[in-house]
Amino acid sequence: MSSAEQTPEPRPTRLTAAAAVCGLEALALLAGGLYMLVGGLTGDPESTSQAETGGITLIVLGIIPLLAARGLLLRRSWSRGPAIITQLMALPVAWTLLRSSGSLLIPAGIALAVVAVTGLVLLLNPATTTALGIRPRA
Repeated sequence: MSSAEQTPEPRPTRLTAAAAVCGLEALALLAGGLYMLVGGLTGDPESTSQAETGGITLIVLGIIPLLAARGLLLRRSWSRGPAIITQLMALPVAWTLLRSSGSLLIPAGIALAVVAVTGLVLLLNPATTTALGIRPRA
C-alpha cells in the first residue's frame, strides 16, 4: 500500500477538545460583540459610539479563535499560535472579572479562567503538538 493510500491517523481527542475550546470562545466573543453592537444601535447606552466600537472589536476578536479552531480541526500547525494567544488574552480578563464586585462577574471570571487554563493545557500537550506536525526543538 503506498503512502497516498494510507488513511490518516485519527485526530487526538486533546486536539479536538482544544478546537472546541477555541470555538466556544469564538462564539462567546461573537455573541458579546453582536449584543453590544445591537445595543449601541437600538438601545440607549451612555455612549453609542463606544458600544458600537466595542461590539465591532469583539466581533473581530472572535474571528481569531474561530479561525484557530478550524485550523486545529484541520491539523494546521499555524493554528496553535493564535489559539495560545487567545488563551493568554483571556487570563487577564478573567483576573479582572475575579476582582470585580458583581455577583455574576466573579463566577464568569472563574469559568473563563478554567476555560483558558484548560485550553492552554490542551494546546501545549505533546499529543497536540505531534498531531499538528510541530517538532520539538533539540
